Amino acid sequence: MTTHSTTPRRAWFGFTLVLSLVGLVAMDNSVLYLAMPSINDAISPSASQALWIVDIYGFVVASLLIAFGNLGDRHGRLKFLLGGAMLFGIGSAGATFATSPELLIASRGLMGLGGATLLPSGLAIVSHLFPDVRQRARAIGIFAATFAAGFAVGPVAGGLLLDRFWWGSVFLINLPVVVVFLAFAPKLLKEVREARPGRVDALSVAQSAVGILLAVYSVKAAAAEGFSVEQLAIGALGIAILVWFVRRQFTLEEPLLDLGLFRDRVFTVAVLTGLLSLVAWAAAGYLSGVYLQSVLGFTVLTAAFLALPGAAVLTVACIGTAGVVDRIGKRSALIASHFFIGTGLLLLMFTGTTAGAALYIASTVIAGVGYGLSFSLVAETAVAAVPAERAGSAGAIAEMSNELGGALGISLLGSLAAFFFRFFGPGTAGTLDTTLSTPGLSDESAAQAKDAFVTGLHAAIGVAAALTLALGILAIRWLPREERNTKPETPDRQEQTVS
Repeated sequence: MTTHSTTPRRAWFGFTLVLSLVGLVAMDNSVLYLAMPSINDAISPSASQALWIVDIYGFVVASLLIAFGNLGDRHGRLKFLLGGAMLFGIGSAGATFATSPELLIASRGLMGLGGATLLPSGLAIVSHLFPDVRQRARAIGIFAATFAAGFAVGPVAGGLLLDRFWWGSVFLINLPVVVVFLAFAPKLLKEVREARPGRVDALSVAQSAVGILLAVYSVKAAAAEGFSVEQLAIGALGIAILVWFVRRQFTLEEPLLDLGLFRDRVFTVAVLTGLLSLVAWAAAGYLSGVYLQSVLGFTVLTAAFLALPGAAVLTVACIGTAGVVDRIGKRSALIASHFFIGTGLLLLMFTGTTAGAALYIASTVIAGVGYGLSFSLVAETAVAAVPAERAGSAGAIAEMSNELGGALGISLLGSLAAFFFRFFGPGTAGTLDTTLSTPGLSDESAAQAKDAFVTGLHAAIGVAAALTLALGILAIRWLPREERNTKPETPDRQEQTVS
C-alpha cells in the first residue's frame, strides 16, 4: 500500500498552497453576506447595485469556468493559475479601497475573472501532484471539502473582521495569501497540459455570459424600479441570446456546454441539486445577514457567532459524507440533502421583526446537513452518471452549476425580496439599510420598512424551499434504487448507478 511518505514533501506543500487559493475563491462568494449593511452605510449603493456587488463575482466565475478550463489545457494550467491569482489579487486590492458602488462592482468582477481561472486549473494541478490513485482521490476530496468550507466560513470570517476593521478588510485579507502563492507556486508546482486540448468556441462564451447578465439585469431592474419598456427589451434580448447559445451547442463538434448529457436523468438531478442548493444557500445567507443586523439589531460580531453553528455543521457534514454514503448509500444521501435543506429553510418562514435568532440557528444547522451532503455528492454523482470519456464535461458542468446557483440565488431571489420591500415598504429608499438611515425617519416608517423586508425574506425563502423539496421528490422518482449485494460492482455497472 502506498503511504504518505512515498509522496514527495514538495507535493504536499504545493497542495497546501493550492488549497489556500481555493478557500479564498470559495469564501469570496459569501464573505459579503454580513458586510453589506456596512457597505451600504459607507458607499450607499442602490438596491440593484447592492445585489450586483454581491453576485457579479459568481456570475463571472460561472460564465467563464468551462472556457478557462479548456484554455488552461491548451496553454498550461500553471500559467493560468498564476495569472488568475494575479487578477484575483488586483481585484481584491481594488475592492479594498473602492469609493463607489461602480468601482466595487468592477473590482468584484475582476476577482471573478481570476477565480474562473483558479478552480479548474487548481484541480488539474492537484490531480497531477499525486500519482497514487488513493492519495489522488483523497486529495480531490480535501479539495472539495476546502471549497465547501470556504463557502461556509465566509460570513463568519467577514463578521469577525468587520467587528474590528472597516468593510474593506474582507478583501484585504486576500492579498497576503496571493503574494505568498505567487512567490512559491513556480517552485512547488509543475506545468500541466493536455495532449489534445479541446477547442474553445469564443462565440459560445460571449453568448452565455452576455445572455445571462442581460436577463438578470432585467430582473433586478424590475424589482428595484418597476417594469419599463427598456427593462423588458433588455430581458427579451438576454433570453434571445441564451436561446441562440443553446441552439448553437447542438451544432458544434466540441460544444462549450455538452447539453446531450442532460438526457441522463441521474446527471440532470445531480446538476439541478448543485444549482438549487446554492440558490437556496446564497439567498438565505445574504438575506439573513441583513435580517440579523438591520431588523433584529444585532452587531456584526453577534451575527457572525450566530452563523457559526450552521457553518460548523455544514463543514462536518461535507467531510463526513463518505461515512454517511457507506451507511445509507449515495441515492439516499442525495435525496436526504434536499429534505434537510427544505426543512431548514421552512423554519425561516416563522421569523419576525422582534424575534427570530433561535429559528435562524436551527435553520442553518438543519439545512447545513443537507448543504454538506449536496456539496460533496454533486460532482461525483454527475461524473459517475456519464461514460468515462465525457467525465471532464460532466465535472465542469457540475462546478458551473454551483457557481451559477450562488449568483442566481442572490440575483433572482434577492430581487424578489427587493420587489416585496419596494411594494410594501414606506417608499423612502430602495433598501432597508438606506431607509433606516434616512434623517427624520418616523418610528412608524421604520417599523413598516422592517415588516416589508421580512415579508420579502419569507417570499424568497418560501420559493427556495418549494423548489428544493420539489427536486427531492423528483430525485426519489428519477434516481435508480441501489442494489445491495456482496459482489463488487463492475466499472460498467458503477457508471449506470449512483450507488
